[in-house]
Amino acid sequence: MKILHASDLHYCPANLVEADRCFGFAVETAVKQKVELAIISGDATDHALDGHSPALRALAKRIKQLADHCPVLLLQGTFSHEPVGVLKILEMIGAKHSIHVADKIGMVGMVGGQFVEYDPADQVTECQLVVTAIPTVNKAELALAVGAENANVEMGNHLASLLASFGPANNALRRRGVPTVLVGHGTVDGSLNEHGVPMAGLDHEFSLGALFAASTSAGMLGHIHKHQQWERRHATHLQRIAYAGSCGRFHYGEDGEKYVLEWDVTADGADFVAHATPSKRMIDIGFDGAPDLEQLAGIAHLCKDSWVRVRYSVDEEYSQTVDRQAIKQILASAAEIRIEGEVLTIQRQRCAGISTLVTVNERFMRWCEFSNTPPDGLEDRLSALQTMSPEDIATEFFASLVPAADLQLAAQPHPPQQVNEVDLEDLTF
Repeated sequence: MKILHASDLHYCPANLVEADRCFGFAVETAVKQKVELAIISGDATDHALDGHSPALRALAKRIKQLADHCPVLLLQGTFSHEPVGVLKILEMIGAKHSIHVADKIGMVGMVGGQFVEYDPADQVTECQLVVTAIPTVNKAELALAVGAENANVEMGNHLASLLASFGPANNALRRRGVPTVLVGHGTVDGSLNEHGVPMAGLDHEFSLGALFAASTSAGMLGHIHKHQQWERRHATHLQRIAYAGSCGRFHYGEDGEKYVLEWDVTADGADFVAHATPSKRMIDIGFDGAPDLEQLAGIAHLCKDSWVRVRYSVDEEYSQTVDRQAIKQILASAAEIRIEGEVLTIQRQRCAGISTLVTVNERFMRWCEFSNTPPDGLEDRLSALQTMSPEDIATEFFASLVPAADLQLAAQPHPPQQVNEVDLEDLTF
């Protein structure tokens, strides 16, 4: 079965143009490639939206356009992005094909283009495809069972046991020649986020071993915005798991292209083609210090119609020297300019009691004690600075480095050395 996999659309007023352009490309790809099913693996919206908001209306319009071509399955994503019940509105859209919201853990079968709950004990109904759905899990419910302090760690353990419990049913379906798909929303331990940072820890929902234990041909994941994949080969079949990544580019510093995936899933394996979406181009320009306006002018032509972020860090006393208006003028051809400056403040600490000391030497030694600076030899050097001229200090310093015998030899005149004349024509370089 040919399946379109898109994820993390994040429709909202701020992302509307980017999300609708990229998801619109995904819908057009589904129609062009004649896919038989579309799966959106969570976070279709970015936060709670009013029912009449332009962002939700645009999403509903795209879902209808997609469902007029093929059945659509929407997985419940992160609750902060998709409040419970928001996706149910989309099930009410009148379209040619079925729209199903998977908001609870379970198995869903496709029979004659319609979604039905699948019972592993049912050996009669012939499904075109069976989907194992793992939407976002409510950690609050788990906390009630295992305690709040253990909920994060136990989440992965409970999901691992749950995924393994689906293995026998999916293996039986494979033997019957039925394609199987796992759809989940969460973090795989060891995966990379959109900035290339490894997601390592004990509180992530999935491990690769647990996902493969579900024994589905394909694993279609959402939540992480970076596209990545894993596979496991067996003697009789192949398993492949992949994040589609976010459909659009919503944050500066995101690595790589943005994709929608066109899967080809069979009972014995799965493969996909990644289609790059027309996501916006973002450019990061960083300076250690004040921005170099000449350097910016030299690369301004590369920033045309792009989203540009200029970052710099300067000491507090130089913060007023940064001409933000000049930066905007130089990069005027960019679609958006964001200037982020970090001002490095001077850190001062009060050394209690130092003002009551009379001599400079006493104050200096008190400062060494307060700042944990080793005072070895420093007091003598301070005295030298107060009582000796710079020339005398230098002479005494060099005398301490060079033995007296060497100084006497250095003071004696040396006989002139004989210099032989050399014909320059005889030299080779």
